[in-house]
Amino acid sequence: MRFDSKDVALTAVFATLYAVINLIQMLFPLGIYGPVQLRLSDFLIALAALLGMPVVVGVTFGCTVVNAFGSIGLVDIIFGSLANLIAASLVMLLRKRKLFACIMGAIPIGVIVGGGYLWIWYPYHPGQLAFLPVWSTTLISITISSLVAVSVIGYMILQILSRPAVIEPLKSRGLKVLEKD
Repeated sequence: MRFDSKDVALTAVFATLYAVINLIQMLFPLGIYGPVQLRLSDFLIALAALLGMPVVVGVTFGCTVVNAFGSIGLVDIIFGSLANLIAASLVMLLRKRKLFACIMGAIPIGVIVGGGYLWIWYPYHPGQLAFLPVWSTTLISITISSLVAVSVIGYMILQILSRPAVIEPLKSRGLKVLEKD
């Protein structure tokens, strides 16, 4: 696939949306960093099923920008962005079955971020789960939050935007939409 100027513009829109939603969310108690988080902007990952590579690249770059503000540093910038890249790519590739694609898209974030490195900086060990290793409780927490953002919120927005009454006027103005293949 070759990017044209519309793809580049759409990529910039999604990168900016991802970053701005997170920066606004930082003003409120529901965090975007740490072992218990809900990155509302991760709902954008689900839109890769509809709009493809501009979303994949946009949410990856947006995550890079947001993680640069965090306290973990380079590890979070690299691996958090990689998690978003894999998540959005899975959603795009599995788009034929949208809900399944969204569920599968949430998993890499939980595994890479929660189980891979976040637990080292933010050990999360609630009393009820004290019998589990710390890395697994962080993996569970981040996976659940990703499922909420991508598979619940993202899937609902994807369904709304996929309706002909919404998408057809956008397509008629030149927006490229992926076919289900």
